[in-house]
Amino acid sequence: MENNDKLLEDFFAVNRQEIADNGFTRRVMHRLPDRSDRLARIWTALCFALAVVLFVVLDGIGLIGSVLRETFAGLLENANQADPKSLVIAGLVLLYFIYRKIASLA
Repeated sequence: MENNDKLLEDFFAVNRQEIADNGFTRRVMHRLPDRSDRLARIWTALCFALAVVLFVVLDGIGLIGSVLRETFAGLLENANQADPKSLVIAGLVLLYFIYRKIASLA
C-alpha cells in the first residue's frame, strides 16, 4: 500500500501540468449564492418575533409554571411510591436534553 502511494506521488510529480485559470475561479466565486441571504434572515426574524408574541399572548410562562407545579405536587403526593434512583436518572436525562438543545442553538 505504501509502495503504491509512493509510485502515485512520483508519477504525478513528474507529469504535473499547470492549467491556465483565465479568470474561471473568479467567475465561479461571483456566481455562488450570497451567504447573507437577506430574505432568509428577515423570514427567520419575523418567525421568531411571531413565536415570542404568541408565547406572551398565550401566557406561555404561566402554562409552564402550572405544569411544573402540578408535576411537583403529584410527585410529593406519591413520594412514598417514587424510586429515588429513577428520579435522579430522569432528572439527569432531562438536564442532558436541555443542554443539547441549548448547545444546538449556539
